[in-house]
Order: sequence, then structure tokens, then C-alpha cells
Amino acid sequence: MKFSLHLFDFSQKINYKNEILAGLTVAMTMMPESLSFAILAGFPPLMGLYAAFIMGLVTSIFGGRPGLVSGGAGATVVVLIALMKSHGLEYVFAAVALAGVIQILVGLFKLGKFIRLVPQPVMYGFVNGLAVIIFMAQLEQFKTVVNGQEAWLSGTPLLIMAGLVALTIAIVIILPKFTKAVPPSLVAIIVVFVLVLGFGIHTKTVRDIAAVSGGFPPFHIPAIPFNIDTLKIIFPYALIMAGVGLTEGLLTLNLVDEMTATRGNSNRECIAQGSANILNGFFSGMGGCPMIAQTLVNLSAGARARLSGIIASLTILLIILFGAPVIEKLPMAALTGVMIMVAISTFEWISFRIINKMPKQDVFVGVLVALITIWLHNLALAVLIGVIISALVFAWESAKRIRARKYVDEAGVKHYEIYGPLFFGSVMAFNEKFDIANDPQEVIIDFKDSRIADMSGIEALNKLTEKYHGAGKKLHLKHVSDDCRTLLKNAEGIIQVNILEDPSYRVVEK
Repeated sequence: MKFSLHLFDFSQKINYKNEILAGLTVAMTMMPESLSFAILAGFPPLMGLYAAFIMGLVTSIFGGRPGLVSGGAGATVVVLIALMKSHGLEYVFAAVALAGVIQILVGLFKLGKFIRLVPQPVMYGFVNGLAVIIFMAQLEQFKTVVNGQEAWLSGTPLLIMAGLVALTIAIVIILPKFTKAVPPSLVAIIVVFVLVLGFGIHTKTVRDIAAVSGGFPPFHIPAIPFNIDTLKIIFPYALIMAGVGLTEGLLTLNLVDEMTATRGNSNRECIAQGSANILNGFFSGMGGCPMIAQTLVNLSAGARARLSGIIASLTILLIILFGAPVIEKLPMAALTGVMIMVAISTFEWISFRIINKMPKQDVFVGVLVALITIWLHNLALAVLIGVIISALVFAWESAKRIRARKYVDEAGVKHYEIYGPLFFGSVMAFNEKFDIANDPQEVIIDFKDSRIADMSGIEALNKLTEKYHGAGKKLHLKHVSDDCRTLLKNAEGIIQVNILEDPSYRVVEK
């Protein structure tokens, strides 16, 4: 695959002022989310900023299209919460790096299209569960430590915290009604920050959670055993993180394509994401993927080239190196308010409006995925179970479609015209269609309107052929594809095929 930087496209006019201002704006909007998501997952806050810098820089230079903004997104971070709690930070770094490897392989083998195989009900359940987790995590900010024990805030501290959170939410909701020139979350954080400093309000700050000051992201090899047991631990999380990241990324890429009337490169985006996540794993970042909100901010600010993403990333690095004293004074109430609004906007409210129009099995899958996500905080398990159940439901519904039209012609030959797919799920129903003992001496099975999808279907035909031969009767198979005829061990010499009318399809071998 050929790579080129394409930082500046000299074939079109680029407004560099817009690119620089858009980059600065994006950096300011990424910072609070990066810190909040890191704190949400129990990571050091600096990991969120490192992820924003690394993801943003690498994907801006090498990504699938200009205008796309990547960072430490909540969708990928939440996948790692369970791993963080059970095995610690070093395993998280390893899982992030492995997710990057998987994403690169997806891009190299051009498998990005298969990400779309995740059913929509699973995505609804995943996103809604994610939103609830983000919201519930904000309740932790209403707790404090008293005599070594966690306790809920009460009295004046509770009123201050609740008031500042409410003010943040109000600004985020109301400001866009007057102007969209500046990000409302950034304005909300600045207003609350100035209010707390100006009036000397005592409330929880980022410093109370962890120190933010740091240098350039340090190189670090995850301190874990390099064996098969470790791989078994991190692989499920890495696989789901890679899938979630690619899904979010490709959806965002398609959105930018539509908004800018241009076309990006999905496979290149997969490789860029993977490379950035590998660097995250070895440079103390929490990984991530393209961020829809920041991408929209970037585009609305007039950015159309890669420069804005680079400016945003370098700005975040400068904040890490020189702006820590200011960042550590940020009130947690402001970040909590922003994250509550992120949770509200993340939730797929449309799922409530269309629930009566969805098949019951899809509703069940969506609710189940959401409940598993919320109850276990294990998105990997939730998505896996959702995909498996959806696949089984599809197989069950497809199995019910197989039918047989039966009739005896003037010559006394019985015909079975098969309709619907023949595969592992429909084999039993297929076998029940035949009455070998009472059928005449000659039988024809016509597959003109059927598809033989796998080896289970082939084996069912093979056994049926043996049964008719055992009963001393002739069996002819019409309109069976060349692939199927090759695999039927006992069908040679008894297959009656009209080549011109044969459907053109291939057997999917398991």
C-alpha cells in the first residue's frame, strides 16, 4: 500500500488560518474528554493526554482522509475497564498494542468491510450501555474519602459540587442556541474554572485525582509475561477494542465523506489507527479511535486539510510539557458536567422511538447487550454474546425458510422442488421433507430455487443419496452447482443437470 503525507494539497486552495484555529479549538475540546475518560477507566490522567497526542498526530499524517480527528475515545477506553480492574495497567498497554496489530492486519488484508457484520441491535446495546456506564461513573465524583473510607459528599461540599455540575450542563445546552463559534464544553470549563478561582471556592480538582505534569511520552515495554496465558487474557479485549475502534472510525470517515463530498481510504485508516495504537501501547497511552464530536468541531471550524489535526496534537503536547500547573487546577465538577453531557449525547435515543418497529429478537439482543455492558462493565463479552445470539437467530430464521413443493409427473416420477437455503441450520427440516419408504422408484430433487451454503448441506445430500440407493430407488439431483457435484461422493452418474439453467454460486466451505 502506497503512503504519502498529503499534509498540504496544492491542487486546492487551503485556508491556513482556518486550519490553525480549528486545530487549537479541537485541542481544547479533546483535552477535557481525554482527561475524563482516563479518570473514568482508572488510568492516570496523563494517559488520556498521551493518547490524544499520539492518536491525533499519527492519524492526521497517515490516516484515511483529511479532517478526521482521533484521540482517546470513550468507546475504546470503556472496553479496557474490566481488564484494568482485574489485571492492572501493564496488561492494558499490552492489549492496546495488540489491538493495533489487529487493526493493521485488517487494513493490510482489506477486511474493513467485515466490521459492518456487527448487527445494528448489538451496536445499539453497546452504545447505550456505554452511555449508562459513562453516566454512572460520574457519580464517583460525588464521593470523598473520610478516615480512609469512601463516603458520599454531604452538606456544603455536595451543594457546591452539584451546583457547578449543573452550571456546566446549562452552559453546554444553552450556549449553542446563541453561538456555535466556540465549543460549548470548552466555554463551560473555562467559566467554571474562573468562577472557582475568582471566588476561592473549595472543591475537588484534577490534582486531587492524580498529577498531570509530565514530559514527552516515555517509551515503555509492558511488564507482563510473554506467554500463551497472557495472550488468552488480553486477546478478547484487544479484539473488541480493535473492532469498536474500526467501527467508530469507519462510520466517522463515511460521515466526513458525505459532509465534504470527497472520499477517504478506509483500509489506510485502519492501518493508521493500528499504528497509533501500537505506539500508545509502548508510549504510555490508553489508545483510541476517531472521535465524531471533535471531527465535527474540526469541520465546522473550516478545516479541510491534515494540518488542523497536526496542530491539535502538538498543542496537546505543549500542554503536557508546560501547562500542567493550570490543568491540575481544573474543577472536577466541570469535567463531570461535560462527561454527563457526553453520556446523554452518546445514548441512542432513537432506539426508544423505533423499538415497536423492531423484530422482538432484535430488541432482546439490544437489551441483553446493554445489560451485560452495564452489569459486568465488560464490553468484550457483551458484544461477543450479542453477535453470537444474532447469528443464531439469523440461522434459525433462515432454517425456517426451507420448503419443498412435491408432485408426481405423468411418468410416475416424484419431484421435490426445494426452496430456501440448505445449510447446517436447515438440514433437519430438509431431511423431514422426504418419504423414502413410500416414494416411487424414481425421484428428482430440484435445487433451482435453493442454495447449498456449507458442508453440512453437502453431507445431508450425500446421506440422502445413500438412503435412496439403499432402498433400491433412483435419485436424480437437478440444478446442482459444479462445486456441489464435485463434493457429492455418491452422486456420480445419477446427477441430471441442465448447465444453462444452473444458478451461478459457489459453496462456502467450512
